[in-house]
Amino acid sequence: MKLRAVSETLNACSGCEISILDTGERFYEILNNIEFLHFPLLMDHKSCIKTNGKKESELPEADLGILSGGIRNEEHLEIAKEVRKKCDIVIAFGTCATHGGIPALTNSYTNQEVLSRYYSTETTDNTSDYPDKDVPPLLERCYALDEHIKVDLYFPGCPPHPHHIYNAFISLATGKIPALPEKSVCDVCPVLKKGKIDSKNVKRFLAPPQYNYANEPLKDMRCLLEQGFVCMGPVTRAGCGGDNMIPRCISARVPCQGCYGPASFNGNQRLDLLNALASQGINTGSLPNTEFLLEFSGAHNLLRPRIKLVRK
Repeated sequence: MKLRAVSETLNACSGCEISILDTGERFYEILNNIEFLHFPLLMDHKSCIKTNGKKESELPEADLGILSGGIRNEEHLEIAKEVRKKCDIVIAFGTCATHGGIPALTNSYTNQEVLSRYYSTETTDNTSDYPDKDVPPLLERCYALDEHIKVDLYFPGCPPHPHHIYNAFISLATGKIPALPEKSVCDVCPVLKKGKIDSKNVKRFLAPPQYNYANEPLKDMRCLLEQGFVCMGPVTRAGCGGDNMIPRCISARVPCQGCYGPASFNGNQRLDLLNALASQGINTGSLPNTEFLLEFSGAHNLLRPRIKLVRK
C-alpha cells in the first residue's frame, strides 16, 4: 500500500521541490511507493478555497506532510498548522524549514526596515503605502517550522541532494527511519589539511587562492581555511555531495557556504566558527560582519535586529 503525502511550500524558493524532480528516473520509483495527494508545484490542487467569503481547507489527510520553507507570514502559519493537523508525520524539508535558510537573514532587520527598503524611494513622500490588500500580514520575524509546530523529521539542504531524497522516501515507504549524513563537511572533505595558517586576518575570496590547483585532484589542494578564507566546513552538516559525499563547494574549489545548516542540529554556526577561527589564531575582528555566518541558519532567534544607539 502506498504512503499518502501532501507537499507545501512556505517561505522558500521551491528549489527543494525541484530537487525531488532531479531524482530523474528514480522519481517514478518514488511515485510507485508514495501517492502525492497535494503538491501545488506539480499538480493543480489548492490548499484552501473560499466559500461565502470564508476560507475552507482543501488539504486531505495523509501519512506524510512535506513542508519546505520557514514561516514568515500568517498564511504560512495557517498552512503549517493545517499540515500538522492532517498528517501523521511532518517533514521539515530543506534548510529554510529546519533553520530558516537565506530568508531568515531578514531577521537582522525589523519589518518596518524591510518594507522601507523595498517599497520606498528617495522620491516618495509617503513611506507608509505598503501593499496590504489580499496580502498576508507579516509575522515579526522568519521562523523555522519547529518554532510553531511539531516536526518529526528534519531534512536539511539548500536544496537537499536528490540521492538523499530518493533514499529517504523509499525508506519511509518501507517503514524505516531515513538515515541522513551526520558528519560535518570537514569530516568528509578530501582536501589535505596540513601546514600553518597563512594569514592572521580573514581574506576576501575574490580570486583563486594561492594553493588552488584547479586542474589537480582535490587531495592536492591546500585547505582553504588554512589559507585564511572563511570556510563553513567545520560547523556545517555534510550531505550536499550526495552519494560520493564530496562537498559541492569544495569540488568547485571555493569555501563551504554552510547551506546544510549546523553540524549539530542545535549548533550555532556563527559562534562555533568564530571559536574555530580564534583557536587557530585568526583575528576574528577582521571580519566585516558576522551575520553572514548565519546565512542559512538565522531562525531560532539567532539573528535579531541591530540595536541602534541614540546619541544625545
